[in-house]
Amino acid sequence: MAAAGARPVELGFAESAPAWRLRSEQFPSKVGGRPAWLGAAGLPGPRALACELCGRPLSFLLQVYAPLPGRPDAFHRCIFLFCCREQPCCAGLRVFRNQLPRKNDFYSYEPPSENPPPETGESVCLQLKSGAHLCRVCGCLGPKTCSRCHKAYYCSKEHQTLDWRLGHKQACAQPDHLDHIIPDHNFLFPEFEIVIETEDEIMPEVVEKEDYSEIIESMGI
Repeated sequence: MAAAGARPVELGFAESAPAWRLRSEQFPSKVGGRPAWLGAAGLPGPRALACELCGRPLSFLLQVYAPLPGRPDAFHRCIFLFCCREQPCCAGLRVFRNQLPRKNDFYSYEPPSENPPPETGESVCLQLKSGAHLCRVCGCLGPKTCSRCHKAYYCSKEHQTLDWRLGHKQACAQPDHLDHIIPDHNFLFPEFEIVIETEDEIMPEVVEKEDYSEIIESMGI
């Protein structure tokens, strides 16, 4: 039982959800997939997202929508967790914060709709509302571009090489369809929504004491 005056305990459950619910404009809490950044300001660059031990790009693990009441500059606030999943390293771990005031240039002042938008396609959005481009593999800032089509963006040489090997070599000749031709790079974790619920106060139940005398006797105790 929670102590008197203690804050309620919040529990997170990973559940399947349609793709539209996990986009930035829904301010989701989620596991896996690509990060749903709020805006470009303060986003970590490739150097900040490199593992300190092996130097490889970190993988997005989860994000939690955690606004701060009473802080106008953090009306929308997300905490992002990244980790290294490269064997045998798997040691890097890094946390970032992304936040916006309620009145901003990218999202409605009102809460997002609970109904799916008219277009609920599964195409991946690789550009923020601010115009910043994202890496085709991991969904983080992509300052590098393919020198051939100049339409595909990447955070690192490693991810550009991975994407080229797994399909961009062929898709490069069709730059108008790049957002619809993104292969499974096996770099992202499976994507689920984190549904957060407050733990109800549980009253201890009265459990009838069972008679174990026969068992104890049979054991010779």
